[in-house]
Amino acid sequence: MGKPDHCSILVNMKAWRASVLYFADPAQAVLETDGLLVVGPDSAGRQVVQAVGSYSALAPRFPGLDITHLPGRIIAPGFVDMHIHYPQLDVIGSPAEGLLPWLENYTFPHESRFSDAAHSTEVASFFVDELLRHGVTTALAFATSHPASVNALLGEAQRRKLRMIAGKVLQDQNSPDGVRDDTEQGLIDTEALISRWHGVDRLGYAITPRFVPSCSEAQLRGAGQLAARYADVWIQSHVAENKDEVAWVKELYPQARSYLSVYEQFGLLRPRAVYAHCIHIDDEDRALMRSTGTAAAVSPTSNLFLGSGFFDYLGADRTGFLYGLASDVGGGTSFSPFHTMLAAYYVGREGQTKAGVSLSPQQLWWQHTGGAARALGLEGVVGNLVPGCEADFVILNPQATPLLARKTAQAGSLDELLFALIVLGDDRVIEQVVISQAKSASGP
Repeated sequence: MGKPDHCSILVNMKAWRASVLYFADPAQAVLETDGLLVVGPDSAGRQVVQAVGSYSALAPRFPGLDITHLPGRIIAPGFVDMHIHYPQLDVIGSPAEGLLPWLENYTFPHESRFSDAAHSTEVASFFVDELLRHGVTTALAFATSHPASVNALLGEAQRRKLRMIAGKVLQDQNSPDGVRDDTEQGLIDTEALISRWHGVDRLGYAITPRFVPSCSEAQLRGAGQLAARYADVWIQSHVAENKDEVAWVKELYPQARSYLSVYEQFGLLRPRAVYAHCIHIDDEDRALMRSTGTAAAVSPTSNLFLGSGFFDYLGADRTGFLYGLASDVGGGTSFSPFHTMLAAYYVGREGQTKAGVSLSPQQLWWQHTGGAARALGLEGVVGNLVPGCEADFVILNPQATPLLARKTAQAGSLDELLFALIVLGDDRVIEQVVISQAKSASGP
């Protein structure tokens, strides 16, 4: 069989002309104000970025290529959400005194409904709609303790061609009826779900102990054994979110050096292990995360809403472990990456030191795109628009509201433009979402 000619290759390629935002280096954004993004199949048939750069430089390389021209718009990488609870869709905005009462009064009663496959499917469909409406094209998500909840979410993500990683929650103790699972059966169900979903299309599985107090030693040990057996699956859980939670773990494991070290003793710290929050940790914990390749999912709207504390950006950068941004819906208060980035800016300014830290707009955007992808072990796959990356991107309208249009028109630098979008943006800015393996989806 002969090689396809140039014309047949072009038929399978598409291009968009607009301002194009991408990262040439970590946390260093590039904006091609008259850019071209060229997308086409790779050797495996995936739709990936073939070329990105200025229109004047690239267009002559692709004569006859059909180009969609979007004047006044910005093409940017799809957002990556490192930690979100799809069963907590209807818990968002529920009042509580703190994390543990919030779980007891709202979260667990809602999650008990996910034994019903029909309910799981309805929520999963709405949940994916919300992710896409807000420009999120990759997510690491908690399901519930019910296998039906995982099947519903990953089935819906598969139907939409979305990159999704999810897992059945393990919680065999200190949990009410309706969400508590059986120690052995929970592990059996987890392995069966790994076999069914992990690596299928754009899907991944995450071994998901809810948090240390909800899992017996036997269940945590079994989770660690599964993690050793399936080295390319993800692990997700929570650590050091709330001082009451930290004290509870200390009561359960009085000999442990720290909350995080409990996960270490069960073999649950490694690359592709993601722990939400990581607020009440010290430099020894941070060094342990760095040395094991474990990442933190920073959830600022949730931490502010529940009064949990502030992620220490200075400590994280000093010790050099991986982290990225996450909505943590429903403790988090919005699906919007713009709201999450703005809350991260607030948290950085307040910080855990008197000086605080002023996170740049490019750093914030990186944490919710390429940086989050790196923390998930997906650098070069999603979160950026350089050649080889899957072609998940959003088309942004910087004139989506009168105030935003007024502000962005006055932007004198890339930082000013990005910061205006972060501070004033919401789902109205997301004009369109394009998924690598699917037809484009219109925004609101």
